[in-house]
Order: sequence, then structure tokens, then C-alpha cells
Amino acid sequence: MMNLWMTIRRLFCRKSIDVQEHSITEMEKYLIVGLGNPGPEYAGTRHNTGYMVLDAFAKASNICFEDKRYGYVAVASLRGRRLILLKPTTFMNLSGNAVRYWLQKENIDQSHLLVIADELALPLGTFRLKASGSNGGHNGLGHIQQLIGQQYPRLRMGIGNEFRQGGQIDYVLGRYTDEEMQVLQPAIDTAVEIIKSFVLAGVDITMNAYNRKKTGNGTNGKN
Repeated sequence: MMNLWMTIRRLFCRKSIDVQEHSITEMEKYLIVGLGNPGPEYAGTRHNTGYMVLDAFAKASNICFEDKRYGYVAVASLRGRRLILLKPTTFMNLSGNAVRYWLQKENIDQSHLLVIADELALPLGTFRLKASGSNGGHNGLGHIQQLIGQQYPRLRMGIGNEFRQGGQIDYVLGRYTDEEMQVLQPAIDTAVEIIKSFVLAGVDITMNAYNRKKTGNGTNGKN
């Protein structure tokens, strides 16, 4: 069923832009990374919130992901900027391999990198954009930090921490309920707008505009 859905979707969305075919190498480039794990068994899980944000962006832009080296990749353009959307297929703990490869391949400065990840320390439905910082115990961010350092912007999407002691792994790999998705969806929609603002206005202006903004379900987190 999943393969059938992907086939149908490809018929109705634009294929990613090929740089050589369209001669857009002069465009300012950005790498937007949504962290997660590949495979249908991880679809809709809390640890795949980064994937979900990029899926929402791609759907709104009517573009498709293609299976390329180290990840699913889609390309969009926004007011003369070229956005490379990357969902790493290295599995979470080796996310840095994909990030480093695509930064080097496309010759993108780390200031033009935005990584989107799930965050236990923030309530569900909230988010926090930072220009740099530690990995906060997140394995995907930790591996990225090992390979390129911590001087890159990241958008932390709150997933809450409603689990018993010792239940963290099952919690992050568990799927959102329908009720939780109603809380999360406004934050995902806002994250799509944050990506656009990051590209067009920069991280500082975007932080000031969105970090204190209210979502559809209350005040955004301030951690």
C-alpha cells in the first residue's frame, strides 16, 4: 500500500530540479535536514518528526523526494534560493554522515544548514529555533556534532516526555495518536513557515519572530 501511494504521488508532483539541467548553480543554496529513521515501521513515530516537517514542506511545494546517496532528497526554489531537503536514510545515530556529505557535495556553508529534530525537553506542539548549541542528548544531533561541530542552526520540535522511567526508547519510537497529531500539526505548519523565513530572512530574525509565537494550541516553549 505504501509503495502504491508513493507511485501515485509521483504522478502528481514535480520532480526535483536537476542543477546541471537547469543551470541554477548560481543560486544561493540551503540544506534543510529533517531527522528520522527510514522505513514504514518508523513512519509517524515521534523520532521521525523531522521527516514529517519536510514531508509537509514538500507537499505544500508539490515536489517529490528521490532516493539518493545517504538520504531522500527533494529540491525546491524560493525567491532565487535553492533549497535541498534531506531526510537521511543512515538511521538516526549516523545522521552526520548524510549531513556532511550533502554539505560538501553542494558546497553549502554551515550557516545555511537547518536541522529539524524531535525534542523530549519541549512540550508537544511547541518548538525552539537556535543558531547553535549542544546536542542535548539527541543521538542524531550528537553524531552531526561529532562530524561538523555544533555551529549550525537547528529547529527543535517538542514531543513531550510522557513516559515512565526507563521507557524513553519505546516512547520516541512510538507513533503519535490522533489526539497528539491534533496538537502537533499546528507546530508542523509553523515549522514550514520557519524554514521559509530562515532562508529569506536569516536565523536571527526568524528566532525573534517565531520563538515566542503562539501555536494553535497555546504558547510556544521557551527552553
